[in-house]
Amino acid sequence: MAVGARSGRDEGEERPDDAEREAEDGGAEARPHRSFWKELPLLIGIALLLALLIKTFLVQAFSIPSDSMQNTLQRGDRVLVDKLTPWFGSEPERGEVVVFHDPASWLAGEPTPEPNFAQTILSKIGLMPSADEKDLIKRTIAIGGDTVECKKGGPVVVNGKELDEPYIYPGNTPCDDAPFGPITVPKGKIWVMGDHRQNSQDSRYHMQDSTQGFVPVDKVVGRAVVVAWPITRWATLPIPDTFDQPGIGNQTKATAMGLGAAGLAPVGLGPAALGLAGAVPVVMWRRRGLTSRTTGR
Repeated sequence: MAVGARSGRDEGEERPDDAEREAEDGGAEARPHRSFWKELPLLIGIALLLALLIKTFLVQAFSIPSDSMQNTLQRGDRVLVDKLTPWFGSEPERGEVVVFHDPASWLAGEPTPEPNFAQTILSKIGLMPSADEKDLIKRTIAIGGDTVECKKGGPVVVNGKELDEPYIYPGNTPCDDAPFGPITVPKGKIWVMGDHRQNSQDSRYHMQDSTQGFVPVDKVVGRAVVVAWPITRWATLPIPDTFDQPGIGNQTKATAMGLGAAGLAPVGLGPAALGLAGAVPVVMWRRRGLTSRTTGR
């Protein structure tokens, strides 16, 4: 017989490796895929981690609680603040709407609710407003090295250039309620003013405090770039053309980065939503990998 020439075994005889392969295939088919609900904790965990990273390094949403930046920003608006560019050495620019930590009790007397444990944890990952932080938002008018002044009845003047300020709240004057200057902004500081000039406790009103009205650049959170909510008010926040006029930047810039003031509450919708968006493809990729290994495809 030619059995030895064929395979070394009889027709009905099984090789051990065949049995093992069939057992593996059968086990793979019998093994149930992990359900979405079992993957949900992983999805939530990745989303929270990404939200924390985004809130810390990239972008954060803030809620506008006052009228000091009208009509550019209305009470209740949500703005997205760019926190990334400072990591690359970006300096503040004249005309930017910026957010900063309270430099010297500018918000003294404002109530600060005591957060519970859950609020504290959720605020750290960007899913709830922070109850203990006091941040402000205003427009950067002058940066380190600039000379700025505003006489009663006149415009704001930066480095000898008069500012045309169409963003000022209708009916307001540039500074009649609190004229100032000329003053020179120190290196590493910025001078900020609200767009609703007669309803803004900005740099002009803090010239007697420890910061002399200037905002230190190490207090800067980032630049507000977009009004994200409500949808009907969606808009970008570009630098007005008046800050691009020739000669306005003749003074030496500061190595600074500044933000404006008007009590501000951070909200976590931006980081949370981006974190969830980033977590979904990660989990789907993981599920696909598990499925491919299970089915052998």
